[in-house]
Amino acid sequence: MNNKQWTASIVFAVVSIFFVALNMRPAVTGIGPLFNVLMESLQVSNTQMSLLTSIPVFCMGLFAPVAVPLQKRLGTKSAIALLLALLVFANGLRLLKESYALLVVTSFIAGFAIAIIGPMLNAFIKEKFPSRFTTVVGVYSFGIGTGATLSAALTVSFYNGFHQNWTVALGSWAVLAVIALMIWLLVIQNKQGHHQSVQGEYPKKETARNPWKNGRAWTILLYFGLQTSLFFSMMSWLTPMLQDKGFSLVTASSMLTFLSIVQMIGNIVVPMLMEKWRSRIRWLLTLAIMGVIGFALLWVATGLMLWVAVLIIGVVLSGLFPIGLLLPLDEARNNEEANSWSSMVMSGGFMMSAIIPTLIGYCYDLTGNHSFTYAIFLVLMIGIIGTSLVLKKK
Repeated sequence: MNNKQWTASIVFAVVSIFFVALNMRPAVTGIGPLFNVLMESLQVSNTQMSLLTSIPVFCMGLFAPVAVPLQKRLGTKSAIALLLALLVFANGLRLLKESYALLVVTSFIAGFAIAIIGPMLNAFIKEKFPSRFTTVVGVYSFGIGTGATLSAALTVSFYNGFHQNWTVALGSWAVLAVIALMIWLLVIQNKQGHHQSVQGEYPKKETARNPWKNGRAWTILLYFGLQTSLFFSMMSWLTPMLQDKGFSLVTASSMLTFLSIVQMIGNIVVPMLMEKWRSRIRWLLTLAIMGVIGFALLWVATGLMLWVAVLIIGVVLSGLFPIGLLLPLDEARNNEEANSWSSMVMSGGFMMSAIIPTLIGYCYDLTGNHSFTYAIFLVLMIGIIGTSLVLKKK
């Protein structure tokens, strides 16, 4: 293979990773923009609606360990192709009829597929791009953010464009999964070249610590769960919260789209800035204080100031997520710890973050207003400040 062919192969592989990443959120975040529409159509409670977000998020943590044995059994190409086909199936099923039970089943299937694709794609990137791992992971993260933004921006447009048919609005995301599946099958070869493992800056012989017996690892897990809870709760509840303030569905969903765009841009910009100002704890404390201000504004503000609140929250969320990915790697002393600590933090953090959206729905059903919702968001931010101060004690 000559240099041009090799370069083209690499570029196409990165493109395929990006398209797979695009499908990692719409099946979950597509529910939020139509939250009230679905609740009225299906005649279910806020708590039941919240489960449609909580179930796939819980699956992201529960089924992540399945990635390794499935990849060994089927190989990377076949396994991810199968999981993309499951996403096509899950989204496509939503076209069939207006059914809450069907949404629950499809949320579970989508969560199962997304849970396994994530760590499997990370392993593929490590193998395929050993010297450019950080850059390609950035493309992968950008793809996830773009998918979330598209679902926030287009789901309501699909709903209005197809005569207010929400089954089509949700089921349309099967098309994106079909495109990703076709690109993946066409671009990725059956047998990937094996690269010599790179130890990097980690010592080879130091005994790996068990993260489940390490208090610092648990603190990082708690932090990751708190920041992930903020993200999925905001994606699920921002639209109905703004509708309760008197905004129309179109305006409220536009603000959700704005939040997603800010996050998408921040997912690239904040890590770049962190290359210059490297102190994770200072970044965490600064973002957490900004978050307290942002959520307080979201609670009490009206009019234009609500857009300012959403802007601040978008910046905060865009920075908290990459820091959550980096913290276990910062602590790792060798490659084994890098894998085991990251796996523990993401698995436990995602399962933890499945609780908050449902708790918000339960509180709203009890009170009929979102006072508890705003309070929960502020408590999460204070929790992040607390974990940051604990992590500061080396």
